[in-house]
Amino acid sequence: MKVIAPFYGANPRPIEVAARACPIVGSYPENDWTAGQGRQLAETLGKLGVEHNIKIYPDARHSFFDDTGRNFSAEASADAWQRALAFFKEKLG
Repeated sequence: MKVIAPFYGANPRPIEVAARACPIVGSYPENDWTAGQGRQLAETLGKLGVEHNIKIYPDARHSFFDDTGRNFSAEASADAWQRALAFFKEKLG
């Protein structure tokens, strides 16, 4: 079994290749162009029947997970990390 956890990334092109994707737990910042990518990915995965857990963090900016950067968000990072770990544990044991 495979699982992936993208953080504020771009979607594959064409998006339809996501039909071959493994389960995905994604975390995206609302205040960044990648929020639209996250929404599109969630919608596409839903239509394709690919298991996923995509969350958009309302007050977060790009690189919110980088604890050395100016956009670090402790709250969003902690939640994203816990979601990823729980999803991985559920899928991988």
